[in-house]
Amino acid sequence: MTCESAKIDSFLTALPEPALALDTTTDTVLAANDAASRLLLGAPHMNAGRRFSFFLGASLPRFIVFVEEVLYRGESWTRDVPMRSADGRDLRCEIRARGLKAPEGSLLLLLTDLDAFEHRTAIAENAEMHRSGLTEWKRAERFFAELERQNQLILNAAGEGIYGVNAEGKTTFVNRAAREMLGWTAEDLLGRNIHSIIHHHHLNGDVYPAHDCKIYESFRFEKINRVEDEVFWRKDGKPIQVEYVSTPIYDQQVLVGAVVIFRDITRRKESERKLQEALQEVESLRDKLEEENAYLQEAITSERAHHDIVGASAAIKQIRARIDLVAPTDANVLITGETGTGKALVASAIHKASTRALRAMIHFKCGSVSADEVEAELFGQVRGAFPGAVRDKPGKLELAHGGTIFLDDISELPVETQVRLAQTLQDGSVTRLGDTRARHLDVRVISAMTGHSAKMVKSGKLREDLLFLLNVFPIECVPLRDRLGDIPSLSTHLLEISCRRLNLPMPKLTERAVAQLMDYHWPGNVRELRNVIERAAIVSGGGKLVVELGSERSGPSRNDELIRTEAEMQQMIRHNILACLREAGGKVAGPGGAAELLGIQPTTLYSRLNRFRIAADEWKDTV
Repeated sequence: MTCESAKIDSFLTALPEPALALDTTTDTVLAANDAASRLLLGAPHMNAGRRFSFFLGASLPRFIVFVEEVLYRGESWTRDVPMRSADGRDLRCEIRARGLKAPEGSLLLLLTDLDAFEHRTAIAENAEMHRSGLTEWKRAERFFAELERQNQLILNAAGEGIYGVNAEGKTTFVNRAAREMLGWTAEDLLGRNIHSIIHHHHLNGDVYPAHDCKIYESFRFEKINRVEDEVFWRKDGKPIQVEYVSTPIYDQQVLVGAVVIFRDITRRKESERKLQEALQEVESLRDKLEEENAYLQEAITSERAHHDIVGASAAIKQIRARIDLVAPTDANVLITGETGTGKALVASAIHKASTRALRAMIHFKCGSVSADEVEAELFGQVRGAFPGAVRDKPGKLELAHGGTIFLDDISELPVETQVRLAQTLQDGSVTRLGDTRARHLDVRVISAMTGHSAKMVKSGKLREDLLFLLNVFPIECVPLRDRLGDIPSLSTHLLEISCRRLNLPMPKLTERAVAQLMDYHWPGNVRELRNVIERAAIVSGGGKLVVELGSERSGPSRNDELIRTEAEMQQMIRHNILACLREAGGKVAGPGGAAELLGIQPTTLYSRLNRFRIAADEWKDTV
């Protein structure tokens, strides 16, 4: 051993902390004291010449950087070089180093075991706490008591309800606002399963299992949950609607439960419900008004055969008298008569003379809508009631509330719809398709049919119970062939209307033309007369009225009795439709269309085209 080595060795032995001398050029330990040997080898002596990199392992690159810093600066320290003892223990050390003069490139390393250092520090702190004695413990107790009191003041001052639950779902605290909103006392809730007390059922009565509860999710899955529409149950058994936030709480990084902050939103929800109902009512009234306006526009643009009941025959006088009798009442009226005898005109006259005249009379042609759509048209619908129902829509009955509805061709209404109509009229309320809410219905019903009511009931086309409801006051419209004396006045009236509407000069109605008209049997009644007069006004050019009835239209004189079967009558109607299609060039709707010539709605004509199976081009081949 050289003299210099002996000096280093004696110096290291005098140091109480682990120390060693290291030759960085050869990676060898020049000398080490017993403390360093015990730390690194677990034995009291370390032989000189041992390689220091053995204790570094994967930390060698970091140590090399540290050595370069020491050689450059003269001294340094680090805690970023993990070490490993000879027996495999991981060592956390603080390494302090200083360069030695000889040999060149050698260092003095002082090692501080950080685990041992922290253990000594903890012992020192505990000792200091013990030395502080009872006074320090009292001060800490007062501090925590004051902290808890301040927290309670904050919790109780809060306007929202606040309560806590532990990991077992037991209540740990409840603030004043929560107790007041729920009606439960702290003794009722603390230490008990709060879910089974205030959160056990949904508003509809369904059981609310704890494992589905969002509050339980907070401390089971460490998840914050915000719920905007649930109920808590008060002590008196009444529910309150609440929105709440459930947040997990921790004690030194250990999940111990959840805190719930909730607000009573019952009044807000009630206000929202009332507002929604008001908006729905406004929407319903808007839809109803739109439907009424659309209906009125359709009624205004649709030309009627005539606007007054014209004629001086005994039959017409009797009809006027019966109108005067029934109009001031709210009695339901059933009008019967052949097609074209003016049943709609009688219905309009009854409505205009009634106390309901300020409201529109809603006209519903029972045969103009397919069987799949008739109930939606008559009773209304809500959105989603059936495929294609994209919005709420009031039915014709609802549109007629407070007024009159005219059900034309009532016997063409499907039987199942007749059942519902009878029930609606009896109950005085209507329920839209797809809805559960019944709406009050105040409506007067005027209905019409072409056949005899008894025969319709016998054939199964009309339910007897519905007939009893509708046939409170019957009125029969007499065919034109049975009141030929009214033809002159009717012809004059219809001629004035046609010329005014078509902007034509008024031709002269001659005795010959009147005689020609009175010699015809008029299977289409007044409606057919209107078409003949309108056609005559067009072809006359302002001179004498030229009536074109044609030989095929000639019938027996007014003194002959003409009896036709129902099949013959239906065939005549079919021929009449084809004749109109020929004259209109196949055009059904619009000005100059077949529907206008017949004096009916286009939807009605389309329905009859389907009923009589009239092909699209059949009118071209018909002679």
